[in-house]
Amino acid sequence: MDNFVVSARKYRPATFTSVVGQSALTTTLKNAIKSNHLAQAYLFCGPRGVGKTTCARIFAKTINCQNLTPDFEACNECESCVSFNEQRSYNIHELDAASNNGVDDIRTLIDQVRIPPQIGKYSVYIIDEVHMLSAGAFNAFLKTLEEPPSHAVFILATTEKHKIIPTILSRCQIYDFNRITVRDTVEYLQYVAKQENVNIDVNALNIIAQKSDGGMRDALSIFDQIVSFCGKDISYQSVIENLNVLDYDYYFKLTDAFLQGDVNSSLLIFNEVLNKGFDAHQFVTGLSSHFRDLLVSKDAQTIALLEVGADIGEHYKTQAQICSPGFLFQTLKIANDCDLNYRQSKNKRLLVELMLIRLCQLPDEKNNNISSGNDKPPIQKIEVKPQVPALVVEKKEAETQPQAQTQTQPQTQPQTAVAPPVNVKVKENKAPAHASQAPGRISINVREVDKPETVYQQGQKVETALKNSPFTEKELTEAWRKFTKTIPDEVWVVNFINANTPKLTAGTNFEITVTNMLQEKELMKQQSDILSFMQNELNNSLVKMSIKVEENDGNYRSSSPEDIYKSMAAKNPALVKLRSELNLEID
Repeated sequence: MDNFVVSARKYRPATFTSVVGQSALTTTLKNAIKSNHLAQAYLFCGPRGVGKTTCARIFAKTINCQNLTPDFEACNECESCVSFNEQRSYNIHELDAASNNGVDDIRTLIDQVRIPPQIGKYSVYIIDEVHMLSAGAFNAFLKTLEEPPSHAVFILATTEKHKIIPTILSRCQIYDFNRITVRDTVEYLQYVAKQENVNIDVNALNIIAQKSDGGMRDALSIFDQIVSFCGKDISYQSVIENLNVLDYDYYFKLTDAFLQGDVNSSLLIFNEVLNKGFDAHQFVTGLSSHFRDLLVSKDAQTIALLEVGADIGEHYKTQAQICSPGFLFQTLKIANDCDLNYRQSKNKRLLVELMLIRLCQLPDEKNNNISSGNDKPPIQKIEVKPQVPALVVEKKEAETQPQAQTQTQPQTQPQTAVAPPVNVKVKENKAPAHASQAPGRISINVREVDKPETVYQQGQKVETALKNSPFTEKELTEAWRKFTKTIPDEVWVVNFINANTPKLTAGTNFEITVTNMLQEKELMKQQSDILSFMQNELNNSLVKMSIKVEENDGNYRSSSPEDIYKSMAAKNPALVKLRSELNLEID
């Protein structure tokens, strides 16, 4: 039995023409051979499996060929080409830098460079995975790389160009290899399948090409795996089963469920996907890619970005026609948000299910803005209703009795007109300019009342008059003392109120004096409750309170520990020395 050779080796390109997906680079190398403009060092960089080492070998073989073809390809007939094909050439040397990355390995290579070639014109040194060389090896290689013998050509290959030091990069001609497109991969796989007498579906080849992620070596390895699994007759279904790839049909069914707003179907489809062993994150990323493919399928200019088979491409075109751009924009955003939040979520399944429910609700947006292509959400007109005042004003019994009788009448009877209340317009009594600007004084302002307050009772608007009963300073003090009964838990406030008496200033204003900013801060926390209680107790809605901070002897107004320490240290400097020696902290 003959030994099996994997397709990646068996169908490895032997000429520049057979290299897949790198036409720009191969043309440049052929022109350099044609014009005899060869550099002393080349750097081939790019993803894995795109042909870096292959092109390096073809280039080394071609420059040593003694009988080039008219299109500047190797003849495969001369002694140099035959020895290369039989892997016995002494002109081409390959070094694996991953395992020979030390200074001694590079010194051995430098000694070998001095030997001229026996057959051909050039000694070519291919150093693969050159980024694995150590810093010392790079430095030892610099001089030889910059000024090698005329017969020496270096070709460095790497997948990680950023790891190579700049002094090496500056001495090389750099060639960046691209990822091989899905279309080029499919075409080459069709050629390989034809050579191997394998019957395979084009959609299956597209799955293999997408799974390879732009690497031809990976694509050929997957192809061998599928042939081992399915034999000579390969279907699309067998490929997705072997590669554990989610079928496109699930995404098409889900999109139909989203357009119909069918939450139940979308959740059942997701449950079926999980039961088949697929990862939920893989499902989310696949759904995002599906919406992207639908978006590019809507326009003839972007249809070229769709990398799927012909049959599936037609399905994308059909479904894209019933999806508006606004709908697709929203789905992409929702799916992308789910993808970003997936790793942080503790209940990952619920996160995905919420995404599916949100996607099902998109067609039912108000005014159908999404289906019409309008990406902005509808602007809803918000009706602002008047708020019920904090203080419900009670009229005197003589004034409220007729109104109460009016509201107790049956709904069928015509509404009795309510006598318009007396409009009371009270302006705020402002303190003089010099008083309002005095330090240590703050004022709690009550809104200026220009019209009667409005109360809503049982859906009917009733206007009430403003409370403006006069009161004396004695009544003010009694109301001030009664406030302590409403806050039994606030011991500090109770003690403060019992120890201080409010002072009636101008009109309905009263003033409370505190001794420091800490008391001021605590009293400010109770200001709204105090004002509300005092206004109700004194039957006057215009009561205002102000807080005055008395300045103590000294330059500080706060009784914080830091300020107290500063005051004491100013009077007794020895306190500073005591604190320093004992390493005390202010608490």
